[in-house]
Amino acid sequence: MKEEDINKENEELTDKQADLEENSEVNAEAADESVEEKDPLDVALEEIADLKDKYLRSVAEFDNYRKRTLKERTELILNGGEKVISAILPVIDDMERAIENGAKTDDPQVLREGMELIYHKLFKVMEAQGVTEIATADADFDTDVHEAVAMVPGGEDKKGKVIDCLQKGYKLNEKVIRHAKVAVGQ
Repeated sequence: MKEEDINKENEELTDKQADLEENSEVNAEAADESVEEKDPLDVALEEIADLKDKYLRSVAEFDNYRKRTLKERTELILNGGEKVISAILPVIDDMERAIENGAKTDDPQVLREGMELIYHKLFKVMEAQGVTEIATADADFDTDVHEAVAMVPGGEDKKGKVIDCLQKGYKLNEKVIRHAKVAVGQ
């Protein structure tokens, strides 16, 4: 009996082994078919379509960026002076009040004091915006900030020095916006 049982078990094992081999062949064929289903041309076309989509999106994004910056630059040019003008408006209001009050008084000293106050207020507004006056008193002549309009004979100690300032010069954030017109000693 034992030999018969052993023979049956051997036959069953042989049958199971045959079934496993058939299943592995079927699975291998299915895997081969799935790999073979994707044609290299189709894969390449899918990749091309994906890259084309990415390219078009990048071009559109750059175009939007360019348009946005152009619009911002245009707005800045049109409205760039808004801050300065808003700062000067109170000075204009003071000038209007001074003109109205000037008609009410005959005292020139009062008018002079009012004008000086307005001048100082305007100069403070300009300084807050970055405008500074170019120094000319006892300064060496510098072509970067001065413009010589006259040569004045002077002693050796005045040679190459600013003798007189005919028109004040100004800088805006260290950039000369108007050269100081000066007379220079020779």
